[in-house]
Amino acid sequence: MQQTIPEVILCKYGEIVLKGANRNAFEIRLVKEIRRRLYPYGPYRVYAAQSIIFAEPLSERCDMEGAYEAAKRVFGIIGVTRAAVCEKNMEAILACAREFLPEKLAGVKTFKVEARRSDKSFPLTSPEISAQVGGVILSCVRGIRVNVREPEVTVTVEIRDSKAFLRAGQEDGAGGLPLATAGKGLLLLSGGIDSPVAGLMMAKRGMEIEALHFDSFPYTSERAKEKVMQLAEEMTAYCSRLYVHVISLTHIQEELRDKCEEDYFTLLLRIFMMRLAEKCAKGYHCGALVTGESLGQVASQTLAAIGVTDSVVNLPVFRPLIGMDKKEIVREAVKYGTFETSILPYEDCCTVFTPRHPKTQPKIEAVMAQLARLDVEGLIEEAYGTMTTECKLIYEGYTLR
Repeated sequence: MQQTIPEVILCKYGEIVLKGANRNAFEIRLVKEIRRRLYPYGPYRVYAAQSIIFAEPLSERCDMEGAYEAAKRVFGIIGVTRAAVCEKNMEAILACAREFLPEKLAGVKTFKVEARRSDKSFPLTSPEISAQVGGVILSCVRGIRVNVREPEVTVTVEIRDSKAFLRAGQEDGAGGLPLATAGKGLLLLSGGIDSPVAGLMMAKRGMEIEALHFDSFPYTSERAKEKVMQLAEEMTAYCSRLYVHVISLTHIQEELRDKCEEDYFTLLLRIFMMRLAEKCAKGYHCGALVTGESLGQVASQTLAAIGVTDSVVNLPVFRPLIGMDKKEIVREAVKYGTFETSILPYEDCCTVFTPRHPKTQPKIEAVMAQLARLDVEGLIEEAYGTMTTECKLIYEGYTLR
C-alpha cells in the first residue's frame, strides 16, 4: 500500500550542544549548509528546534532519498533519520505507526520503543506511549518481538511542541563541526591516497578548505592533473566547494637536477612546496597549511625532514594523519569515496627526478648549503606566477543564503 504519511528528515547534531554563548552561530551555519546540500533535491524548509534540524519537503517532487543521503555527508551532524509526522494525539500516533512502521521494520527480528516528551503537558507518560506503540507493532509486523536490552531497531516516538514524530532507527552522520566554523586552511593536494583524507579530516573539524596542487608538465601528464581535479570534485560531497590552485614546479625541479646533489632533491622540492604553499595561503587568507604526511611513511616524512620543512614557514602546519598507518588511511579514503580515484596510475610531481638514496636524516646546515646554489626567491616568484585556479562545486547554480 502506498504510504500517505508525511515525512521529514531529522538531523541530530553532536558537539554543537556543548557550545556556550556562540552555539546559535554554529546552528545557523549548520542550517545554511544543510539547505545548500538539499537544494538539488527539491524545495525543503530547513530549520533548527530543540537540538534537532528538520528538513521538511515542501513539494511532492522532492527527492527524499537523495536528500537523506546528502544530509549524511554534512559535517556537524552525528545522526540522520527519516521520520513520519502526525498530530500530537494518541489516535493519530497509533494510526501513523500502523501505516509507517511495518515497511521500516520488515525483516527485523527484535525492537523496542522509546518515547520522549518535550511537551510535558501530553496526557500520557513516556512508558504508556511506548507500550501502546509497541502493541501496534506486534500486531502488524509478522515475526517481530520485543527486546529492550539489545534490540535490532529502536523505534522512537517524540512528542514535540507542535507535532509528533515517529522514526525507526538512525544512521550515523558525518560528525564533527559545521564547515567554516574553524577558520580556513590550505591543503597540499597531491594525486595520492593521503592528502584528500587529510583535507576532509580537517573539514570535519570545521575548517574551510582550499587546495594547492603542484604540476610538473610535461614530466607529468595532463591525465595526472585531471585525476587531482576528480579527487577535488569527490571531496565536495563533504565540503561543498573546493578552490584548487595549481602551480608549476617544472623549472624548479630542473634547477634542482642541474645544480644540487641528488640525495637532497626530495627534501629541497618539499621546501619549495612549503614556501609556495605559505605564499598562496596568505594570498587567500588561509590561517594554516594542511598536509597528508604520516610519520616515517616516506623519506620526506621522517622527524628530521619534517623539522626542516617546518622551519621554512611561519604558518602552523596541520598533519591529521601523522600517527596513522596506511591501512587506517585507506579505510578513511574508502569511507569518503576518494580511494578508487587516488589509486589511478598517473604520476605526480614527486615522482619526477626521484633520488636513488634520498636524505632521511638531513642537517639544516647542509640543506641551506644546497639552497644557496639556487635563486630561491626568484624561482618562487616565477613559479607563483604560473598559478591557475579552478573551483569545484557539489553542484552548480546555488548561492549560499
